[in-house]
Amino acid sequence: MSSVNPALIAHTTRLDLVIRHVLAGLGHGIHAGRERGAGVEFSEYRSYVPGDEWRRVDWKLAARADRYFVREAERDSHVAVWLILDASASMAEPSRSIEGIDKLTCARTLLACVAAIAQRQGDAFGLVILSDGKVTFTPANRGPRHLQRVLAQLQRATPAGQLPDAATLKASLHFALSPSAIYAASDLLDWPSPLSLALTRLRQMRHDVRVLCLQTQAEIDASFPDTQAYRDPEHEEGVFRFGADLKEGYRRNRMEHFDRVTAQCRTNDIPLTLAAIEQAPGDVLRRWLRRPSR
Repeated sequence: MSSVNPALIAHTTRLDLVIRHVLAGLGHGIHAGRERGAGVEFSEYRSYVPGDEWRRVDWKLAARADRYFVREAERDSHVAVWLILDASASMAEPSRSIEGIDKLTCARTLLACVAAIAQRQGDAFGLVILSDGKVTFTPANRGPRHLQRVLAQLQRATPAGQLPDAATLKASLHFALSPSAIYAASDLLDWPSPLSLALTRLRQMRHDVRVLCLQTQAEIDASFPDTQAYRDPEHEEGVFRFGADLKEGYRRNRMEHFDRVTAQCRTNDIPLTLAAIEQAPGDVLRRWLRRPSR
């Protein structure tokens, strides 16, 4: 199956166009709950009761049995889908190999794809953006018009400041009162963090929480140019250079950090997908949506 090159994300500002290409041929849905209704996949018959739609009556069976029977089918149950976007300053980190793409661009593209899948399934979906110490909500709703509202909010998101503090995020968890599927995209450079505490709390509330951790390939293999200097965009605690003498320590610290992140997600039953923003977005999305093995 062919995958969309991530350069497509860099060369268009139309999220709807990117979604169309990324989702082409992607067969995954968001959730697997089943409930009986007037869906497509036939399940069984039951006796007619007042209020049932006449179009669901099996007239051939009625002629043979001298009573009315209604065809039942199984369909996906509707859950609320919530998208959480980390738009803190560190998400502005660009790719060193693909011009025009950064972590935020990749995150909002993949979240937009999840929103489009939810819309196709008839699920309500909402958006939570974390940026510059604030929480911005787009309430959950259904339909194509709501999808356009969510895409517009994602497009307007800009990386700034730090994540909201723990008290602000804890007070904001009211958005997921009923069982929800929650998809969070971040670089997880701060862990534990207010976001990690909120995601753990949501999982403890019995929500289906799935986390996507995005990094650049340069962050993964420490291939930063020796001649450039770097500043922490969220703390601004001095300027750093990645000389050859520092890279081994960086690799070791990075591995220890993400080993802790992975272990804590596993402990809290939160599926974690690690990806580089240079990878094909369709492949990353497929891994993120894959139902975890039990």
